[in-house]
Amino acid sequence: MKNHLLTSCRRAASTLTKEAGDISSVFPSLSGKKPDPLPPRFSDLKRSLIKGNEEALTASWHRLLASLKREIDEIRIEGSNVIPSIDYKDVAAGTVPKAKLDALCHRGTAVIRNVVPKQEAIALKQQAQEYIAANQSKVKAFPPDNPAVYELYWTPAQVQARAHPNLLKAQSFLASFWHSSDPSSEISTTYPLTYADRFRIRRPGDAKFALGPHTDGGSVERWEDPEYSRVYQAILRGQWEEYDPFDARHRITAKMDMYNGAGACSMFRLFQGWLSMSSTGPGEGTLKVCPLVRHATAYTILRPFFDVHTGKFNLDATFPNSIPGACQEYNPETHPDLDLEATMVSMPQVEPGDYVAWHCDMIHAVDKEHGGKGDSSVLYIPACAMTRSNIEFLNRQRMSALKYSPPPDFPGAGGDGEIGFNGAVDWDKIGEEGKRAMGLGKSTWDVTPSMSKGERRIVHEGNRALFG
Repeated sequence: MKNHLLTSCRRAASTLTKEAGDISSVFPSLSGKKPDPLPPRFSDLKRSLIKGNEEALTASWHRLLASLKREIDEIRIEGSNVIPSIDYKDVAAGTVPKAKLDALCHRGTAVIRNVVPKQEAIALKQQAQEYIAANQSKVKAFPPDNPAVYELYWTPAQVQARAHPNLLKAQSFLASFWHSSDPSSEISTTYPLTYADRFRIRRPGDAKFALGPHTDGGSVERWEDPEYSRVYQAILRGQWEEYDPFDARHRITAKMDMYNGAGACSMFRLFQGWLSMSSTGPGEGTLKVCPLVRHATAYTILRPFFDVHTGKFNLDATFPNSIPGACQEYNPETHPDLDLEATMVSMPQVEPGDYVAWHCDMIHAVDKEHGGKGDSSVLYIPACAMTRSNIEFLNRQRMSALKYSPPPDFPGAGGDGEIGFNGAVDWDKIGEEGKRAMGLGKSTWDVTPSMSKGERRIVHEGNRALFG
């Protein structure tokens, strides 16, 4: 792709906007860094969030704990079977059974089978490995002595997978679960946008890439940012049962990264996701999730306000395992009623080409140890909506893409990244639909009469900002 944008990107001096590092900087439990206590203003924040709703909140907390116990009993019995599997052919044809649609809504997660043909997915892994080998001395990864997660973003394999028409259709399907309770909201779930992320090739026996239970999208921001806290307003007024995990109204302008965290995501991801490049089953270095998106989110939001031992209000400045600039982490001590030993279930067996997705608020982890015989390999590719902030982020991300720099959210952003690497992606070989999702190319998005006024506005804005 030879144009003025590419030329200007390559002429620009490298300016770091994130500290260099690896994925361990995102997780205090991996880095071992002890957090500083939160300042007293967080006690004031707690009081302001629940003022006038104390009694309703207490009653709601006890209803939630009772409902959680019933849900946990079901997960104990069913395990990974509670996670719905959906055939891509049904997604493409619009024939996904209602029972599976309902299960996805309830659980907040699913496996979409055969999104990319198996041999294509295997070839993507081979390409990624060849790229690593060709640039061995320059590649950063974690852990450094036995790499599992690579600080690479613009390999041909990653770019081709993100641009695959089947994957884009799967992302649109996932986006269709979302809506806004305000029809004027500037959001479009019609066209997926691409968020560039890392990839994983985890080898048998690895026990270092042991991410514990966590949620992305910030930590204290969920309470501290006024618009982000409005996402959970039903929970905070004592009506957790009315909380809709798929209402995007207040997420659109929520600030999920208030502290320029090393791995904080400043793009609104509807679902996180990965495309499998290997045959991987439970216990083989795979993803684990807590498939209770409404219950677990309600517990997360209410937990700082209650002493789990007495059930009484706790309005000091503590927000358990909420550390500015990091993701929200969980453990049996800080969040005991989630019964994480029982509720964190492994993804069922996946094959190369299967796409796994989980709601942006979902608690997830990876197996502490890879007990399988083959590698556990995935390309991280979430599903993103079109919003004003996402368009702005996409504009910055495409600048990173064209100069092969780490994307804006990642360690070393603005630095040299993969510039000069052997086997760099040829943008001219990427299809127009895939490039458009990255804010590249010349194709614009269509505006249709069936779109709401808000959706029409944001699609027009995307075309103007990226292709005008």
